[in-house]
Amino acid sequence: MPRVIVMGEVEDLARWEKGFRSHGDLFRKMGISKMEYTTSGSNQITVCADTTDLDAYMKVFQSPATVEAMAVDGVKRETVKSFVLDKEFKV
Repeated sequence: MPRVIVMGEVEDLARWEKGFRSHGDLFRKMGISKMEYTTSGSNQITVCADTTDLDAYMKVFQSPATVEAMAVDGVKRETVKSFVLDKEFKV
């Protein structure tokens, strides 16, 4: 199952988290089956998502609906970086 990590900076952590938690419908369209996230005191966020459909994930991630949701949540779009994990190291 593909795993995607998204990192970025937000204007306000509380505002972002409240908005982030309201986007369940958008996340379901991305084929997300599991999400984990963390925040830091310097207004940075990291989200890790497992998706059943990487193509759907990327299509929705780049859609106007996602751009709008990020703007409403106070995400500084120019700081957003995304990574698809494609390597594994078993210990």
